[in-house]
Parts: sequence; C-alpha cells; structure tokens
Amino acid sequence: GSAHPDNDRFKRDCEDWYGQEIKTITNKKGFKDQFDVIEKHRFINGSFGARCSLELKKEVRKTLEEEIEWTNQVFGFEYSKHEINRAIRFKEQNHETNPLFPLSDFEISGEEEHGILLGAGIDRPVMYELGYPNNNCIGCVKGGKGYWNKIRIDFPETFEKMAKAERKINHTCLKEGEGENVKHIYLDE
Repeated sequence: GSAHPDNDRFKRDCEDWYGQEIKTITNKKGFKDQFDVIEKHRFINGSFGARCSLELKKEVRKTLEEEIEWTNQVFGFEYSKHEINRAIRFKEQNHETNPLFPLSDFEISGEEEHGILLGAGIDRPVMYELGYPNNNCIGCVKGGKGYWNKIRIDFPETFEKMAKAERKINHTCLKEGEGENVKHIYLDE
C-alpha cells in the first residue's frame, strides 16, 4: 500500500517480458500499509525488526506457503557483501523456504541487474531513479536519518504522516544513536 505508483508499470513491463502474470498478494488482516500496522500495534521497529515487515511481508509469504504447492522460493538478494550476508541470515532463519538466490549465486550486482532489465526494454522502478537504494515502501521504517531527510523533500506528505505516527506512539523510527536526543523525525514543530 505504500509502494510508489510506478511499481504498477514495472510489474506490467515484467509480465510482458516473462509472458506470464505476476500475482500480487496482500495480508489477510486488512492492513493497508505500514501506517495501519503502526496504528494497530503502537509499534514502529526495534532491535528484532519492524512489525510492518512481519505483517506485510513475512506473514503474507507464510500464508501463501500454506496455500500453494512449491519446492523452492526465489529471492532477489544481489551480489554484494551486504546482500550475501542478508541471504545467509535469511537461509538460517527461514531454512524451510528452501531458498534460491540466483542474483548472488551468479554474481549479478544491483547495477548489472538493472542493466539486464534495461536490455529487455524495462526501466527500473522510479524510486531508484530518485536516488533511493531500495524500492521499499515510501517511508520505510528501517530508513536512517539521510533517508528520512530525502523523504521529507521528495514525499513531504509521507514524512508528515510518519511524524504524526511517531508523536502518537511516542517512539521514533530512527535507530538509537542516529542523532543526539532524536525523539521524532519531525524536526520543526
């Protein structure tokens, strides 16, 4: 619910390339986006992760695992030290998924991945063009201070919405130590 609208175009382009429909699944609890999760659980993130990732990604995947027959799950961790470490942690924590990591296995970096898409006539998602390192939710609660400063400029309504959510539950989405006495991302009240 918080993805950039250009993701719909990207999905259609990939469907045309694959010659196959890409099905979109959502959570069965009715959460629209990370703000719904924050509101319901009165929690943004902590040392063990973000509640919205659990509700909007992991639980959705687990529900699908129960509904369809599968042998492996494919994940797009690219070939970089950080992403390879993420893949290793993911496999350790989710071994039941029997995961495949074709990008890292074939040593395809994010830049090469985008080149492959461009070669197929597919523009990468707009969030990358705007300078974001990922195509996560607009207003990802895992973003740092620099990310949120950029969100404040590019998506001021999302910045304001997160600031209000932070004030309401009295917790910041920024990690501890990202700024002295950081209470909330909203800088100027």
